[in-house]
Amino acid sequence: MESDRAVVERQLGRPPRAFRRVVVRCPFGRPAVTEQAPYDNAGEPFPTTYYLTCRQLVAAVSRIEAAGGVERWTVAVQEDSALRESLERATERQRELRRALAAGQVGRDDGMSLELGIGGAARPERLKCLHAHVAFALAHPSYELGERIVAELEPLWPERCCSSG
Repeated sequence: MESDRAVVERQLGRPPRAFRRVVVRCPFGRPAVTEQAPYDNAGEPFPTTYYLTCRQLVAAVSRIEAAGGVERWTVAVQEDSALRESLERATERQRELRRALAAGQVGRDDGMSLELGIGGAARPERLKCLHAHVAFALAHPSYELGERIVAELEPLWPERCCSSG
């Protein structure tokens, strides 16, 4: 049986950095979202805790981003207090997770990246990467902003596995 790491490498087209484990699988049992360590083996920060690896989802989110989705969702967060509060809670959860995963270790950045928001955002209210928000929402389904972005990804999963060897 092929290892999760090997599947993720094939999905990404390169070896994954700071890979820890798969946290969400597609309906076909393949990795869809992975969890990364806060630092890679060289001590370099890896600020994306949850990484979207499913090719179908990556492509669907890329289409949303290409159509102005980052800006549209940033404005939505500014105008909708429920979305803003959802983002604030998820950002704090992201920071807690990164600190816990680091287990007291700090990399070359002296721990500064442990305080970043989803997708490595220094200013979480200014969205950077919808892929990271979708990955976070799939890993933590109570994240309303991410769930609303996920709702735009219809169909969420392909009819056939997009990650088979």
